[in-house]
Amino acid sequence: MEIKSVFLAFIGLGGGIAVGSGFVAFLTVLGIIPRLMQLSKTYCFIRAYEWSVVLGAVIGGWLNLRNASIHSSPLLLIPIGIFCGVFIGMLAAALTEVLNVLPILAKRIGFGEKLLVILMAIVLGKVLGSLFHWMVYVNQ
Repeated sequence: MEIKSVFLAFIGLGGGIAVGSGFVAFLTVLGIIPRLMQLSKTYCFIRAYEWSVVLGAVIGGWLNLRNASIHSSPLLLIPIGIFCGVFIGMLAAALTEVLNVLPILAKRIGFGEKLLVILMAIVLGKVLGSLFHWMVYVNQ
C-alpha cells in the first residue's frame, strides 16, 4: 500500500510540474505580465506580480485538491468574484493584445473598420454567457 501511495505522489508531482511549466511558459513567452505592467504603469510592483502569480497558482491548486469551499456571507463573495473577473479579463485582454488577435480577425472577416463592433460583441457575449452560467448552473 505504501509503494502505491509513493507512486501516486510521484505521478501527481510530475503532472503538477508539467502543468506549472506550461503555465509559466505561457506567461513568459507571450509576455503577458510585462505587458500588464506596461499598461498599468506599475513597474515598481514587479516582485508583487511574480509572487501573486506563484502564490495564486499554488494556493489555487491546493484548494482545488482539498475541494475547499468558502462558507461566508454572499456579500463577501462579491469582491472576490470581482477580483477574479478582473484578473481573467486583464489576462484575456493582454493575450489578445500580445497576439494582435482582433486586428487580424477583423481583417480576415472583412470588418476592418468595425473593430469596435467586434470588441463589443466579445464583451457582451462574455458578460451574458457568465450571467447565464451563474443563473442556470450555479444558482439552482
